Amino acid sequence: MGKAGKALKQVLETYDISQNRVATEMGIGRSNLHRWVNEIRDPGAEMVIQLRDALKQINPEAAREFVRLYLGDEEA
Repeated sequence: MGKAGKALKQVLETYDISQNRVATEMGIGRSNLHRWVNEIRDPGAEMVIQLRDALKQINPEAAREFVRLYLGDEEA
């Protein structure tokens, strides 16, 4: 459990983005983000896309890093 949560936590820390800011951008409660970051729950696929989009609005580089961490950086 928690690949998205681990990626999100690392991106929020690296880019100094608050959980509240992402939650506000997504239009969801901060408690949802807290559960994902702390690996209590995993976001569904639709929420992962919304996370990426919210991060892209805040910091496009953070969004790219989130996707890289979530999907992995393996060469094909």
